[in-house]
Amino acid sequence: MQLYIDTANLNEIREAHDLGVLDGVTTNPSLISKEGADFHARMEEICRIVPGPVSAEVVSTDHDGMIAEADQLTAIASNIVIKLPCIPEGLKACRTLSERGVKVNMTLCFQPMQAMLVAKAGAFLVSPFIGRVDDISGDGMEIIQQIRQIYDNYGYETKILAASIRHPQHMVQAALIGADVATVPFKVIQQLMKHPLTDSGLEKFLADWNARADAQKAMA
Repeated sequence: MQLYIDTANLNEIREAHDLGVLDGVTTNPSLISKEGADFHARMEEICRIVPGPVSAEVVSTDHDGMIAEADQLTAIASNIVIKLPCIPEGLKACRTLSERGVKVNMTLCFQPMQAMLVAKAGAFLVSPFIGRVDDISGDGMEIIQQIRQIYDNYGYETKILAASIRHPQHMVQAALIGADVATVPFKVIQQLMKHPLTDSGLEKFLADWNARADAQKAMA
């Protein structure tokens, strides 16, 4: 499974990148606005840090507006992926951009038929939002599983990007189901390497080592 970070914070991106496990970035105008940064300038900064796919979201809701924004965004860097909403105009724009060789991430996916249609339109990624479905008493993981089966049934090449991940258990479930990618906040990336037994085990090893060193000094 590939791991993306969902943020516009450069420090978080650098820290995740330095871990050696980061494959890409997803962001959006809301996240960039919270950072107080210019949208296009921040996208360029992110692309300089991360060589993998960087999803940049449009704000237009009509085909022509989406294409015009996409033209500006793809001029920033070669690893920009255009993020479009799962609406009819987004589907049309996905087809247009995919035929041009532009990679597209279809976002705000909440049911498997949306995922099937965007795959038929040539999307590079589809982003089902797990946490938001769970928030309304649905089952986000069931949607991931349904999309996985549909894609496997018909050989669609679109990658499933598990989005709106809230905690490590979401990651475990998405990985077991077979999501191709997961995009997560930095705090979840940090949690993935945490376990109390790891901490206590390391503490014991170091204590034993220090006790041995102290004993050797006493004998010297």
